[in-house]
Amino acid sequence: MPTKTLVVAGGGAAGFFCAVNAARLSPGLRVVILEKSGKLLSKVKVSGGGRCNVTHQCHSITEMIKCYPRGASFLKKSFHHFFTSDVIEWFKSRGVKLKAEPDGRMFPVSNSSQTIIDCLLAESEKYAVELRMHTALKSIKKAAGRWVLHTTGETLIADAVCIAAGGFPKPDQFSWLLETGHTISMPVPSLFTFNLADKAITGLMGIAVENVQVKIAGTKLVENGSLLITHWGFSGHAILRLSAWGARLLAEKEYAFEVLVNWCPPYNETSVIPLLLNMQDIHSSRKVINKNEFGLPARLWEHLIIESGIDEDCKWGNLSAKLRNRLARTLCSSVFRVNGKATFKEEFVTAGGISLGEIDANSMESKLAPGLYFAGEIMDVDGITGGYNFQHAWTSGYLAAQSISKKHL
Repeated sequence: MPTKTLVVAGGGAAGFFCAVNAARLSPGLRVVILEKSGKLLSKVKVSGGGRCNVTHQCHSITEMIKCYPRGASFLKKSFHHFFTSDVIEWFKSRGVKLKAEPDGRMFPVSNSSQTIIDCLLAESEKYAVELRMHTALKSIKKAAGRWVLHTTGETLIADAVCIAAGGFPKPDQFSWLLETGHTISMPVPSLFTFNLADKAITGLMGIAVENVQVKIAGTKLVENGSLLITHWGFSGHAILRLSAWGARLLAEKEYAFEVLVNWCPPYNETSVIPLLLNMQDIHSSRKVINKNEFGLPARLWEHLIIESGIDEDCKWGNLSAKLRNRLARTLCSSVFRVNGKATFKEEFVTAGGISLGEIDANSMESKLAPGLYFAGEIMDVDGITGGYNFQHAWTSGYLAAQSISKKHL
């Protein structure tokens, strides 16, 4: 029998994982990866500040799916076949151990994304996966029971195709896929940072607060986590997670909205008053600007004092009830106007993609076109920051490989 062929469109995490596992599970299968750029595994390279946040230390599918703004029900089925523990074991069995940090994010013990890249490249070499760089898939059609693929350089014939081309930010980029009969959920950005016009706060760039609460005014969207003040506005886990949960709503608002920042959760405007009164008693002779009990960076505390209208020389003992209430409001409900977004390059993903109702969650095979598979961000699945998007990439890539090896050898 002639050798059967699998073509994988996309040389990222999902595509590579599909390719190397399919080649391993099906020794007689020819596997070809098409990568439109000149770089393989580029998002793996930059993820987690160059350390690669491989997955999240979570062993409960019920808890894990709570971290996916889109695709949770779909993943609930997929994760039963290949989950976090399977990813950890897969890399461990190939000499790559992962470690968990206090927040649950998991990285290679080497603290280098190159370790993950080298492992995947070694697998591709071991199983003779063909790599075609600077080769984009332009069209895909079925003819005589096989797939005819037109690329930038050649025409390929395949028995199975896995689309793992990442997220497309513009609807027209899906045009060649729509020809297969599939539909898409409109793509919008997710995991982005907020632009602020407030020069007073952006002047504090570089300041990070470990735990704040950020709420999108007029909505139910609220997140706790770290916040980083940048020269353009706000970043950090709380912001990135808000952008994920609010991806579609914020796009509708054209990225113009207000956020309320509580710099000292779990306190609120009411519950913080007794603490401020206690500080007035204990530190009555000290300047307000020089003493805070909230663990806030000194420069930020000074900014909040000034924003509250408190004189720099005011002592705690002389703080009026009116100014105390204003300080409580500033601490727990600072209002900032957001006008635009910025790409968080390490984590940026696209919400939207191939409609999940058209894909089998157990195999990643198209329900409309047998022999066509999907993996990773091309589907309408996206997670918050913390290793969740990579977990989806590994799971979908593996399930596609497993199904292909069973059906197409």
